[in-house]
Amino acid sequence: MSTPQLQSAFKRNILGVMIAYLAAIALGVIAGVWQEPYVMTAAHFISTVFIRLFKFLSIPIICVSIITSLSTLSQNKEGGKIFKHTIFYTLLTTILAATLAAALYIIMRPANVSVANVTSETVHKIAGVSYLDYLQSIVPDNFVTPFQTANVLSVLLIAASVGIAISRLPNGDSQDLMIRFFSALQKVLFELVNWLILVLPVGIFGFVAVLAQEVSHGMDLGGLGTYFAIVIAANLLQMFVILPAFLLVKGLNPIKVAKGMFPALTLAFFSKSSAATLPLTISSSENNLHVNPKIAEFVLPMCTTINMNGCAAFIFLTVIYLMQNAGIAITPGVIFAWIFIATLAAVGNAGVPMGCFFLSASLLASMNVPILLMGVILPFYAVVDMIETTLNVWSDSSVAVAVNKDMKFSAPHQIGSAP
Repeated sequence: MSTPQLQSAFKRNILGVMIAYLAAIALGVIAGVWQEPYVMTAAHFISTVFIRLFKFLSIPIICVSIITSLSTLSQNKEGGKIFKHTIFYTLLTTILAATLAAALYIIMRPANVSVANVTSETVHKIAGVSYLDYLQSIVPDNFVTPFQTANVLSVLLIAASVGIAISRLPNGDSQDLMIRFFSALQKVLFELVNWLILVLPVGIFGFVAVLAQEVSHGMDLGGLGTYFAIVIAANLLQMFVILPAFLLVKGLNPIKVAKGMFPALTLAFFSKSSAATLPLTISSSENNLHVNPKIAEFVLPMCTTINMNGCAAFIFLTVIYLMQNAGIAITPGVIFAWIFIATLAAVGNAGVPMGCFFLSASLLASMNVPILLMGVILPFYAVVDMIETTLNVWSDSSVAVAVNKDMKFSAPHQIGSAP
């Protein structure tokens, strides 16, 4: 199938998904305003079931994705120097994206969406816990407890440690077996996620119906507009200011690089999947920017998995905003911690459609933070996801050309060097 045909298919798919989401929202609003007891009982049941499903999938996906990503990073021993440069630029751009999101959040401070009776349990759990206690709780005392108690940060620590340990094993059957096992398990989990996405309109109906019922009882949704403005602004500033500045510092012309990557950026926008765009991303970098194939075929697949600028920003803003709505104090320490947590969580995102949304909902659900607002965010996330995916592919491309220049595999003018 040609690229135009792919784009047309993605457009049709997006239209169908949007119609399903809008229908679910409309029915949910009607049900929430109507407040027929049997319908609302069903809506509460549906929303509870979907929250439980998010919790069920969240910990395994986060753990396995991070293990899979980190365990395969050093397989290509020939690219040791390439690997180091790629990791440095990836972490740099991703942390910058999360930090930019944090700065915008502090400046704009979206108002709460007040929901009655959803915060007390969470607030009581958090209140009175010192940062030393909080940090101590992250360090696991065994392998099983963090998974049983849904301690996300402990699971992240375990996953990162296991992934790095696998990557440090000598090349051979043991390392290959572990990598194949976790890669296969990741595919199984993603298949379960796909099943959940197929029935997500049902979940949206439940979330929106419950939310509409709350609105009819006096909930204020005013802060959501500011939240969306911050999310979009963070992505656009990263796309048009931070990454071009990064390329200029590296002596590269961002306009020429963007022009060469335009086919991949277009497909990324419509597909909402950096993984699906990967073949065209590699082709565009090699044919249009003359990136050495050794660089393109090593850096870009790695970046597709771990270089998630848009995802880091979305996870940070969504988790912090919903924590704020749950009555949890958003202190400078919390913001600082979540900049790095969002970065690490984004590393485990595999570049699939709605991956950032699912990760955010999973993190929130596993911390027992109410996620009713995710049902309102979801319909608008289709647009946000397009922008995020384009940003992710643009960041991948920027890292690839920067590494290519560092390795001096290509003449400067071939990869759009700044004059």
